[in-house]
Amino acid sequence: MTMSKIRIILADDHSVLRTGLKLLLNNEPDMVVVGEASDGEQVLKLLDRVIAELLIIDLSMPNMSGLECIKEIRSRGNTIKILVLTMHENEDYLTESMQSGALGYVEKNAVDTELFEAVRTIAKGQRYLSPKKAQVLLNSLLTTVRTSSLNDPYTRLSFREREVLKYMARGHSMSQIAQLLCISVKTVDTHKTRMMEKLGYTEKSELVKYALQNGLLSVDF
Repeated sequence: MTMSKIRIILADDHSVLRTGLKLLLNNEPDMVVVGEASDGEQVLKLLDRVIAELLIIDLSMPNMSGLECIKEIRSRGNTIKILVLTMHENEDYLTESMQSGALGYVEKNAVDTELFEAVRTIAKGQRYLSPKKAQVLLNSLLTTVRTSSLNDPYTRLSFREREVLKYMARGHSMSQIAQLLCISVKTVDTHKTRMMEKLGYTEKSELVKYALQNGLLSVDF
């Protein structure tokens, strides 16, 4: 029974490196290089006439960079699996590559240990990152989430303040909210005052408008 091979396009502006990678990949029983390109524009032309499952692409190339090429490929609706093979260690390149549509990211100095595993993993439709790169991406994601949360005034409200805000937006009076939450009307009014200070409002109507605009009526506590 003949093994089905992973058909690969190589894109790198260094011909010597492409030649070396081609030899390495073609020596694997389940891989074959079916096309080569030295820039992003050539990649796009190849994709129109060559049947391939996977694209291995460098980020730094003339005419059209790897990142620009990945974005253009995805904008055209092409679903070829993409592995970035690059010398860049900067986490910004990693993050943007994955957000743009790449399924994996391997540094050139790790080709001997990671390339084949990355190709086989991505060929299955799965993502591939080394443990080190996975940690970098996770840290970047967590930083983004924390920054976003800090910039959202809603996150500065206490649990009880959010409850009061939800009921205010639903049209309940201060006394009705007090009964629903089993607290005094004075306490409800204190929560309202603190919310207005935290959100920078001076009118109750502004609080209600904020809740409506941010879809807080559907929030469950």
